[in-house]
Amino acid sequence: MIFTPILPCLDDGAKTEEESLAMAIDAVAQGITTIIATPHHKNGRYENTPENIKLHISILNKLFKKVQIPLNLLPGQEIRLNGDMLKDMKNNELLTLNHSKYLFVELPDGHVPRYFEQVLFELLIAGYVPIIVHPERNEELLQHPYMLYEFVKQGALTQITAGSIKGKFGRKVQKFSHKLIRANLTHFIASDAHNTTSRAFLLGTALTEVKWKFGRDYYDRFLENSQLLVNNLSINLLEPTMVTRNKLLGLL
Repeated sequence: MIFTPILPCLDDGAKTEEESLAMAIDAVAQGITTIIATPHHKNGRYENTPENIKLHISILNKLFKKVQIPLNLLPGQEIRLNGDMLKDMKNNELLTLNHSKYLFVELPDGHVPRYFEQVLFELLIAGYVPIIVHPERNEELLQHPYMLYEFVKQGALTQITAGSIKGKFGRKVQKFSHKLIRANLTHFIASDAHNTTSRAFLLGTALTEVKWKFGRDYYDRFLENSQLLVNNLSINLLEPTMVTRNKLLGLL
């Protein structure tokens, strides 16, 4: 099971049904059977309502069945952090992942807004479990990894991108991703595939690297956590530890 913007025209992923089909075929070829489609809610360029997302998922699932692609799409959304998230959840303006208690929260790339802790607290108290997406690419978390440790201790989960593990976003992000895995500060690995070329599915190779570098237990835990999320069950958690920074040249 993976998370990706596969729905056509709703995000910065697939632009046409043909591209969605190509991504689906590529996913199946890599052994993937289930995808949670996660277009952005609002990010300045796109605005996707739950109704529109579910409609497009229904259309694509019917198309996959028609052309005999054994792939199942489930609803989801990548939600940019804002102060009204809990209100929007109560008003059914946001989608959790497959209608579970889990929801994606996207931070700005360059910093962590000071009000995030309050939003995190409100969501947790209301019974939701926020999953911080691609924290390894957030500049403030790169510089101050103790912040992510505190968020996880408070109850947040995190998801890193397969491309980050494979070095697609640079060596600094790759090294930080590896440290987050070792410190039990991340709980899911996402393909985050946007197409079949420049940002293709790398989940299989990333998980193979995890198994080789960190051991079979880590590999199995990432796979199992994805399925537990789909089933709205509690995931496997290990005690997180602090990530230390290598101050030499400012690199992690």
